[in-house]
Amino acid sequence: MSLYSASHLRGLRMIVTGGGTGGHTYPALTAITALRARLAASGTEPELLWVGVRDGLEARIATRAGVPFRAIVAGKLRRSTSPRDLLRNVADAFRIPFGVLQAVAIVARTKPAVVLSTGGYVSVPIGLAARLFGVPYLLHEQTLSLGLANRILSRVATRVLLSHESSTAHVPARARGRSVVTGNPIRAEILAGDRAKGLAAFGLDPAVPFVLVTGGATGARQVNRMLTAVLPDVLPYCQVVHQCGSLDIAEMRQVAAGLPPALAHRYRVLDFIHDEMPDLLAAADIVVARSGAGTVAELTALGKTCVLVPYPYSAGASSASPPGPSPPRAPPSCSTATRPHRTSCGTPSGRCWPTRHGGPRCHAPRPRTGAPTRPTGWSPRSSPWPPGARP
Repeated sequence: MSLYSASHLRGLRMIVTGGGTGGHTYPALTAITALRARLAASGTEPELLWVGVRDGLEARIATRAGVPFRAIVAGKLRRSTSPRDLLRNVADAFRIPFGVLQAVAIVARTKPAVVLSTGGYVSVPIGLAARLFGVPYLLHEQTLSLGLANRILSRVATRVLLSHESSTAHVPARARGRSVVTGNPIRAEILAGDRAKGLAAFGLDPAVPFVLVTGGATGARQVNRMLTAVLPDVLPYCQVVHQCGSLDIAEMRQVAAGLPPALAHRYRVLDFIHDEMPDLLAAADIVVARSGAGTVAELTALGKTCVLVPYPYSAGASSASPPGPSPPRAPPSCSTATRPHRTSCGTPSGRCWPTRHGGPRCHAPRPRTGAPTRPTGWSPRSSPWPPGARP
């Protein structure tokens, strides 16, 4: 963007594609927002069209952002060998050609000056259509290693935009000369959150530590179940706002309904958090989150203390592994995002508390021979550190 003035971009017509998860959707939204702001200085606005799937996150985000949206059919290749996923792959194999034909028609009618793709299987048809018509095609990868869709499309992309210098090694050899390290775009509103508004929006007590739990824009069942198991133990010491995703919202509401009356007011569960997220992030003392690339980038920019839970079936992680037997999966890591040297507790199933000097102090769990007990004589109002964990 820095190479061109707003006048050179006047009347720009662009197709944006990508979605399925927040990691693919929000970088596209951030790029759209930045482009609009850049052109607004010259009194013009880009002609935009967002292409995705009808029931995807991108459809909701495009509508909220006032971006015209066009839905296409898209198929996904699942690398699981379960019979169910194999049957779904067969069904999707017939959907992919139809989606490509829809994409070709959209590109032919729209005649864009450029296509921006932020990944996800929905981006494949539009990428192939852009190649067919010779339209400049920009592909952005948020993670360290390229996902399957982006590995395919990198071969036809005009430019491959990477978030990390080390990602170059994971780009197909024929596309490396077209790779540029741009970083991962972060929504400007994330950096402008208001703590007081975040607390007031959910009736939270400023004197009680606040934990924000999220499995990403679509939720994470692993995170939801982990939280369910410990809620009665942690709510005496903190208050929790939980973004659980649409698939588990009914189950998590049942969990909330079953909490003791004295604790129920400290737990708020939603399927998706929209405009309140920047304020909640500003208010949170600790964030427990799936360690997606976009989430990690935003938490790093905010300097939030966080507990990151890796996705155990990440395609990107497996493609970045060295040849040979797969290493054992690491436990969820506890980190302070602003201090890269604080990366992992290193104690399987241990408890991690950040310290002011060096890395986090780790505590292995004690054998539990009877009923669970809580620390006595400690209140989060007087100290954020449990006994024995003060730095």
